[in-house]
This record gives sequence, C-alpha cells and structure tokens, in this order.
Amino acid sequence: SGSYKGTVESFGIRSVKLRHHRGPIFTVPFGSLGAVQNMSRDWVIDKFFISVNYDADIAKVKKLVKGVGAELLQDEEFGPQIIETVKMKGVEDFCDYGIKLSFAMMTKPGHQSTIRRRAYAMIRESFVENDIGFASPTVHVAGGEEHSADAGAAARDTMVRKKATEAKLKLVEGEG
Repeated sequence: SGSYKGTVESFGIRSVKLRHHRGPIFTVPFGSLGAVQNMSRDWVIDKFFISVNYDADIAKVKKLVKGVGAELLQDEEFGPQIIETVKMKGVEDFCDYGIKLSFAMMTKPGHQSTIRRRAYAMIRESFVENDIGFASPTVHVAGGEEHSADAGAAARDTMVRKKATEAKLKLVEGEG
C-alpha cells in the first residue's frame, strides 16, 4: 500500500501490520492506507526482457525459449508452480547494442522470482550452446589494413607517452 510492501501479519481497529520481505514490520494506519494491492491471489504474470545481438536468429531464439519453457514444466520443483510457462512475446525494441526481446510467464503467486531466475540460467545455457549472443557494448574500428596499422601505432604511442608521464610524476613525487 503506497510505499509500504509486505505480507499482512495482522489487522487492528486502527491499523494493519505489514511484514516486508526483508523482515521489518510496518504499522500502517487505515487513514493513510490508500489503495491496497494483493499479490498473493490466484496468479501472477511475470514479464522480463533479454537483449540479443543484432545478428541473432529471432525465430531460433523463440524456439530455444519454448524448449526451456517445456523443460521448466517437467521440473519437479518448478512445474507445479507454473500456470503458463515462459514464452517469447516478440521484439520489444531496437537498442544501441542489440535487439530487446520480451518474455512472459504466469505462475502461482510468490513463485515468479525463483522460476524467473531458473529460466534465466536455462536460457543462458541454451543461448551459449546455440551461439546466440547477448547484446553488449562493442567498439568497431573501420578501415583498411593500413588504417588498422596506423591506429595500432597511434595507440602504442599514446601508451608510451602515458607511461613516460607516470614515470615523471613518480620521480617528482619521490624528490618532493
């Protein structure tokens, strides 16, 4: 309710006590309660995003995630808590470093985080095995071989100048 989150521990005449998932108990007066969100009833839809490289085969990603979803359903621990297994919804956005894909699943309340964590691990394994790269910042240097050699020489010159400056600073600090 408002900025307070937790499991209802008790009701009184004037307030409700909410236990936060990290342990503290909040006593919230009914006068300041406002709207209440019940996250422990019936089902929860958990949505999350994963970004992949621009060269990733989106159809293959969808197929791999479908396999992960089927495997999660067969899991003795997680299967009974899943109402609708993880599915790729589609391309959400084109970002600076890759394609942002959206995923969703429906679980019983309170189990969505543990199931999502397991799904993340399984998706990562599946992507690694199938050469699907996660989006990450990269730097591309363009030019022919002569430009590459010039860029390499310039980088070496910069490093030499930096080391010389550091050495001078050490000498000055040692003398002072």
